[in-house]
Amino acid sequence: MSQELLNKAVAGSIKQELPQFDIGDTVGVHCHIVEGEKKRVQIFTGTVIGRRGAGISETFTVRRIVNGEGVERTFPLHSPRLGEVDVIRHGKVRRAKLYFLRDRVGKSTRLKEVKRIKAKPKVTKTVAADAPAGE
Repeated sequence: MSQELLNKAVAGSIKQELPQFDIGDTVGVHCHIVEGEKKRVQIFTGTVIGRRGAGISETFTVRRIVNGEGVERTFPLHSPRLGEVDVIRHGKVRRAKLYFLRDRVGKSTRLKEVKRIKAKPKVTKTVAADAPAGE
């Protein structure tokens, strides 16, 4: 009973349209920043090094290098402060968590790019009504 109530309470906060991105992708995350009366959008661009959780508590971590220092931010996927997530490039990786990038500096932090083809919608065959049946 309590799980059903929890799911109903959470249902209004879950975002329906989410971008498709995976670990290793370079993304630009639009963050809504509120400073007193002012509101602005700041874009945090970096590589997704991990995703965790499920449902309302799902988060992802983005890492980038600023002035020679590594900066990581963890974003809740369904947060109202999170605007949109733009996928800039898709990286080819073989791991679920890319924590090994923390030890790397310079060109060694780059990942190979892979071209991803969007899935085509399935086409169902329709039988024409004019065709003779069983002749």
